[in-house]
Amino acid sequence: MIVAGFGFRASATTDSLEAALAATGARKITAIAAPVDKAQTEAIQSLASALGMPVIEIPAELMHAVETQTQSAKVQEKRGTGSVAEACALVAAGVGSTLKGPRVVSEDRLATCAIAYGAKT
Repeated sequence: MIVAGFGFRASATTDSLEAALAATGARKITAIAAPVDKAQTEAIQSLASALGMPVIEIPAELMHAVETQTQSAKVQEKRGTGSVAEACALVAAGVGSTLKGPRVVSEDRLATCAIAYGAKT
């Protein structure tokens, strides 16, 4: 499984998410993931529809339990993890998953995306 995990502001658009995904350089993903409280937003649902896949909803407590490469103090304080995108990707990809690299930020700075490879990829 290759998961694109997303973190994004309420004002993010589908274009913001697409730009963040493109910036990862990932050519193929098999799933997308976002925090439970953002998984039903129009932007992420529109992206999911365009990619032909559902959004895996990641509960906050599962995000808190993962080590992320990026450590944002602001995100840690607000979300309990160093990077929402990295945490979502890792949780959705499953036990033993690894990040392609640290999360990337869209040009408009409204969305982040990280790619995680599941242990069985």
